[in-house]
Amino acid sequence: MNDLMIKMYLTAKSLIEREEGQDLVEYALVVALIAFGAITSMKFLSSGLNTAFSAVAATLTSNIT
Repeated sequence: MNDLMIKMYLTAKSLIEREEGQDLVEYALVVALIAFGAITSMKFLSSGLNTAFSAVAATLTSNIT
């Protein structure tokens, strides 16, 4: 029983101390931050783009007819 507890402790300790996946987590956080920034900026830009395209559409419509 004691050997099993020691083996479990050593296995858990080695899993906690491993750093191989640390880079992957950091890259994933950076990608998530960039995606969040892009989505937020698109929400703010969407109203301006909508206004600009509406103005272009109105100008084209008035010049065609």
